Amino acid sequence: MRKQIFASITILILLSILLSACGGTATPETKPTEAPTKAVEEPTKAAEPTEVAEEPTKAAEPTKAAEPTKAAAPTKAAAPTKAAEPTKAAAKEEAKLKVGLVTDVGGVNDKSFNQSAWAGVEKAMKEFGVEAKYVESKQPTDYEKNIDQFATEGYDVIITVGFLMGDATALKAEQYPEIKFAIIDQAWFPENEGDPDPYEKMSNVTSLMYQEDEVGFLAGVLAASMSKTGTICSVSGMEIPPVVRYVVGYQSGGKWVNPDVKTLNVYIPSFTDPAKGKEVGQSMIGQGCDVVFGVGGNTGNGGLLAAKEKGLMAIGVDVDQYLTYPEVKDALITSAMKNVDVSVFDYLSSVVDGTAKAGIMMANIKNDGVGLAPYHDWDSKISADIKAKVEEAAKALKAGTLKTGYPPEVAEEKTEPTKAPAATEKPAPTKAPAATEKPAPTKAPTAAPTKTS
Repeated sequence: MRKQIFASITILILLSILLSACGGTATPETKPTEAPTKAVEEPTKAAEPTEVAEEPTKAAEPTKAAEPTKAAAPTKAAAPTKAAEPTKAAAKEEAKLKVGLVTDVGGVNDKSFNQSAWAGVEKAMKEFGVEAKYVESKQPTDYEKNIDQFATEGYDVIITVGFLMGDATALKAEQYPEIKFAIIDQAWFPENEGDPDPYEKMSNVTSLMYQEDEVGFLAGVLAASMSKTGTICSVSGMEIPPVVRYVVGYQSGGKWVNPDVKTLNVYIPSFTDPAKGKEVGQSMIGQGCDVVFGVGGNTGNGGLLAAKEKGLMAIGVDVDQYLTYPEVKDALITSAMKNVDVSVFDYLSSVVDGTAKAGIMMANIKNDGVGLAPYHDWDSKISADIKAKVEEAAKALKAGTLKTGYPPEVAEEKTEPTKAPAATEKPAPTKAPAATEKPAPTKAPTAAPTKTS
């Protein structure tokens, strides 16, 4: 019985402990109820995002920013009309002047005539932005087809180099009237007094001409003044007007300063035969010549080389050959220059500015279109008296009080109908050269060597 009572008491104690344990946790239960309430309130506060959400609505000012309509100023800036300037620039690019140069058989690196013409074109390329290229003629039969090549490629200007290209140039200028042509060293004149000016028909052709006889005269004055043997000579290319003018002027200048000087000359029927030029030069040196004038591209260059190898004096032609033919520079006392590069550039300048005209552009002593090159290494070896004599001759030529001996009086009368200043150029036709050839042979045993060449 006691045991049962004890067991019952034990159970009661345990139940009491359990109940007190449960009761202790019951109090916290009310707190959880409060806690959730707060927790629930927190979200409501946290629900402030709704307030934040209002910000976007304000930020919805993009609608204001939608002032792209105002920013539509691009349309003003877009002012295609102003921006259209690129179109003009593009038009200029498209309309770039195209210039073609057809060389004579001497080629573009002849250290002389053709090379100088191309230098004038190159200057125009740099200064005016023209597009240009050259074609070298290997033989006379190439002239027409080389011109055709440029014409079919849409070139605006074609420059032909040399007297020998006269026929081809005249023919093609008529065939391609929309193209401007310029030819160096060839001009056309009325056949008879009262005949129309040929350039009325050849209205797209400009002749770039030079009074080679004037600068040849100055070269002769210097040569005869420097000669110790009293014999000067010229190794010449083909017997055509420009070459003849050089030779006649050279011989006349020598006679002007020294009436007793002996002048020798040989015409060689080629501009590309330096070996023959050297051979002829050596022959004339053997006859006492101590100043050699090389007149005829690479053929004349052979004469200069002959003088250099013998330690004698030489005179270059067309350009300052001290600069273009350094192999002979020690022998060169000067060069008889015609400023082909300047003439070509000036002509292209007139084409660019729209003032180019058909007819003759004459280069002479008066306009500095021809003249002697510097004396370079020989400057200190040429006396002040000799320099003064050359200067005296130059002034007299400018003043018109000194005659070069070219052309002969009869031919000069025929030149009267020609355009100014073409009078001096009348000899360009084949008739005139024949007349002028007489002076060279009459002065020395020139005629014989000419036949051998």
